[in-house]
Amino acid sequence: MAERGGGAWNPVKQHGADAIVITFSVRTCRPCPFQEQCTSSALGRRMLTLRPREPHEALVRARTEQKTETWRTKYALRAGVEGTINQALDVTGLRRARYRGLPKVRLQHAFSATALNVIRLDAYWTGHDQHHTRSSRLEHLAYRLTA
Repeated sequence: MAERGGGAWNPVKQHGADAIVITFSVRTCRPCPFQEQCTSSALGRRMLTLRPREPHEALVRARTEQKTETWRTKYALRAGVEGTINQALDVTGLRRARYRGLPKVRLQHAFSATALNVIRLDAYWTGHDQHHTRSSRLEHLAYRLTA
């Protein structure tokens, strides 16, 4: 770790890639009038992570592309598929096959897809919305205690 101008910089590995983490001094950040806009750290100081040029530029390009309407349209399709896969994993336990052998696993997948379609048809016919966020058991308990 090296000290420079009221802060420290430290070369690190994050997710297997080189990076430099710069930590600003509390003495520098706390009196700053823009501190609340600059950081949400509990300690009240700013930290920056700098990556090598090529990965950084690739990240900037990806974030810029994600702001385009073309990317959002493509991602909307993927988001629908991701929701279906997530529902299949939650409801039917597709993460692990119950049987051995490709024909039996294919049959399990076909039954799981059929079950999802039946669940969705039932929700459509009864007017129950399937789009709700999960809540923890503690949240359910707190709701019952307040009711």
